[in-house]
Amino acid sequence: MADAEIIRLLRTLRHPTLFAVDYHFYKRELCHTRYCLVQLNVAQPEAAYFIRRLLRHPDFDTHAKRMGVVIRAAQMDLTVWYRNAKHETRYLWKN
Repeated sequence: MADAEIIRLLRTLRHPTLFAVDYHFYKRELCHTRYCLVQLNVAQPEAAYFIRRLLRHPDFDTHAKRMGVVIRAAQMDLTVWYRNAKHETRYLWKN
């Protein structure tokens, strides 16, 4: 699937969260109230660990908290674009 097709598909689903290692999914203009995009900026073998970690993070542990945002998950922190925001928001990982 092409990226544009993926975005169209996400808009038709109910509360989807897409995790991808592709860096081009981390763009402010991709924010939409119908889905959440998470760009994993980690090594492929660590992806599952960081997916679970993000889904347990108190700021993103429900569909309602994740919808409308684009997130970059990295080793040290999370960087988030919110709809209509002028700047990214940074979150530290919670233990």
